[in-house]
Amino acid sequence: MLLLALAISSFGFGQRFHITNKKKFEKVKFELINNLMVVPVELNGSKLKFILDTGVSSPILFNLTSQDSIQVNQVSQILLRGLGDGDPIEALKSTKNKFKVGGAVSHNQMLYVVLDKDLNFSTSLGIPIHGIIGYDVFKDFVVEVNYTKRHLKLYNPEDYQYKDSKKIETIPLIIDGKKAFVDGAITREDDTEIPVKLLVDTGSSDALWLFHDPEKGLEIPNQNYEDFLGKGLNGNIFGKRTKLKGMRIGSFRFNEAKVAFPYKESFYAIKNLGNRNGSVGGEVLKRFNIIFDYPNNKLSLSKNSNFHDPFQYNLAGIDLQHNGVRYISESITDPRGVVKAEHSKNSLGNVQIILGNSTRLSLVPEIVVSSIRAGSPAAEAGLKEGDVILAVNGKSIHNYKLQEILQMLNQREGKRVRVLIERYDRDILYSFVLKDLFKTKKP
Repeated sequence: MLLLALAISSFGFGQRFHITNKKKFEKVKFELINNLMVVPVELNGSKLKFILDTGVSSPILFNLTSQDSIQVNQVSQILLRGLGDGDPIEALKSTKNKFKVGGAVSHNQMLYVVLDKDLNFSTSLGIPIHGIIGYDVFKDFVVEVNYTKRHLKLYNPEDYQYKDSKKIETIPLIIDGKKAFVDGAITREDDTEIPVKLLVDTGSSDALWLFHDPEKGLEIPNQNYEDFLGKGLNGNIFGKRTKLKGMRIGSFRFNEAKVAFPYKESFYAIKNLGNRNGSVGGEVLKRFNIIFDYPNNKLSLSKNSNFHDPFQYNLAGIDLQHNGVRYISESITDPRGVVKAEHSKNSLGNVQIILGNSTRLSLVPEIVVSSIRAGSPAAEAGLKEGDVILAVNGKSIHNYKLQEILQMLNQREGKRVRVLIERYDRDILYSFVLKDLFKTKKP
């Protein structure tokens, strides 16, 4: 699943984040979900969760429900056009709002409010997501991102002291139109290295996107498949997924790099791509601990424990999402009659009904197949879009988070997976073997 930066323009209103106390830095913990950083944010006193997205120029609030009560100030109606294949959407522009990210505060913050209920990333990430924030945080601080410890440190630029370490490599960071770019390179099958200019996009869960451009040598490899790449402000984004022989950022190299080539129709909203060739997302960025220094146009990278992790491929060929909730019947005693401890990671508060002395009904998220790739192992086995997932390899999925279920379905090439689903009130067990579409054939 991929989140794509919303391509909109913004205007400054003297808005600026600052640290309210006298500490040298402000530390903010984040959740890392599907390669995305989810940070706690306060908007006019309401506690929310936003994706920290270097690809977005202004904060965007969305996924509001009838239960939400969030104050926004100085509102006017506008139309927004962003990425995707649909029409512009109605939205609100709001000024003079108070934003807090940890102890960093902006008292005069502009944001957009998207009213379209279809723009909802919560179902795909498994937790409530209320919006996206990016440039307004990065422009005012030197931001250290520690992906392994899952925290940020926000420093005032004038107070920041760089460490002298051979493990840290600093490269130029190009700030253009409130977005950050780096120069990199890709390696083709003939070992030719092609230079590329890449948007740094922490709001993308993917590894690498490239724009198909034969004149620059950016050809789509023969082994590829069409896929849903993500959702933009104006609709869905489709393209080709494939694998490169290699890619490089600075002196850091990755072999067998995962890449997607989005269709150009999704980028009509961007009037001028200039010399940009694509974007680098969270699946690459999480392999480093990073210092973002927008004020001084520098990006510092150091390897972390994720660096050598294999790239994540959808070996099963299915995507999942939350689809409301359902009650399940569970035994609350073991064979000896002893009450079992609760351990579900997906419990929704304490919503349960006790039936007699040994059974309870618990309210849990319903997980469904949201899309399925034609010709994939799951599709050939017989799974269909809309199937409700009950268990994977004999494990009831309500005990696991959404991203953990996806990992269970994509562990490794050659592994047999058994999936119990519900379809039209019938339970059906399917079995299939995970397959790497890009595995090199031995001569």
